[in-house]
Amino acid sequence: MNSTELKLKAVQIRMDLLKMIHHAKTGHTGGSLSNTDILTALYYRIMKIDPKRPKWEERDRFIASKGHSVESLWCILGDIGFFPREELETFSQFGTRLIGHPNNKVPGIEMNTGALGHGLAISVGMALAARRDGKSYRVFCLMGDGEQAEGSVWEAAMAGAHYKLDNLVGIIDRNRLQISGATEEVMGLEPLEEKWAAFGWNVVSVDGNDIDELVKAFEAAPSVPGKPTLVMANTVKAKGISFAENVPQWHHRVPNDEELAKALAELSASAEQIKQEGQAR
Repeated sequence: MNSTELKLKAVQIRMDLLKMIHHAKTGHTGGSLSNTDILTALYYRIMKIDPKRPKWEERDRFIASKGHSVESLWCILGDIGFFPREELETFSQFGTRLIGHPNNKVPGIEMNTGALGHGLAISVGMALAARRDGKSYRVFCLMGDGEQAEGSVWEAAMAGAHYKLDNLVGIIDRNRLQISGATEEVMGLEPLEEKWAAFGWNVVSVDGNDIDELVKAFEAAPSVPGKPTLVMANTVKAKGISFAENVPQWHHRVPNDEELAKALAELSASAEQIKQEGQAR
């Protein structure tokens, strides 16, 4: 996909996840909206994957360590054919596979995640296995910024650098909000980039809601041989919905009928603007 197509796809995924959350009457709205551009860049442009062969040995691996923001991931996996799109209507319903966290009973999901602080350690293991097996695949791990308060994240960061895993890409959805408020008030993280660099990672800071910047950063990894890459994706919580952006309550709030209609109208307008900008290029 080219840049315009990726941006339009991100709008579509945002619309899909909002409808899904509204239908289910549950979901992590804010974090899923903030990470949508990251996942769109990875799944539609960067990662080597094949929905018809979900266990293909040479596939790139993706671990959603911030597993509670799974709604965007479910929408993307359904959209590209890992399971029928119609199954999205069962999200968080009785007996569904599409629960509120990644579930490896679903094709395209590598590991069950959701208990914060574990995803990077799993990713380090996968990247180390690739190295020892002589495989060329990369491992991408998406973390939340509130998750950086977990000590296990830093143990895994230390191991990734120690083993020189330049086939490993960590991503932080740096939206600066968590369920209980601003990250810097709950547990101060700054200077976060300097901390990751001190742990031996090559740190790349981007606008995490800019598809072009994300693609450039992911395509360049590893830009420093022998070092894992950390992409600091500076995002806006609930990106794309004006009345929800940077509002802590939207971490786990479900849009009502009126809010859903307003959000979908805003996203439709965004799509039209993207089309116009693409035609003007």
